[in-house]
Amino acid sequence: MKITKDEVIYVANLARLDLEEAAIEKFVGQIGKILEYVDKLNQVDTQGIRPTSHAIFLSNAFREDKEQEHLDRELALANAPEKEAGNFVVPKVIG
Repeated sequence: MKITKDEVIYVANLARLDLEEAAIEKFVGQIGKILEYVDKLNQVDTQGIRPTSHAIFLSNAFREDKEQEHLDRELALANAPEKEAGNFVVPKVIG
């Protein structure tokens, strides 16, 4: 599948990107190569292959939830760069 210069410009406009002519030509080539590779992958015979969501099989890595003592406040604050009145001091992030 070939991609045209007009399609690159169209997508760039959708993304509100202002591309120079050299960048447009570069993207035409790069996206074209990507689409050629995807087309090769579409030609591979996948009959009998089960669909997967991961390249490797994973099992649940969660541990059993157990009730236990909470972390001591002084121990939790031991390496805090700033602390005040038993709490962490962090920069204000919301106006």
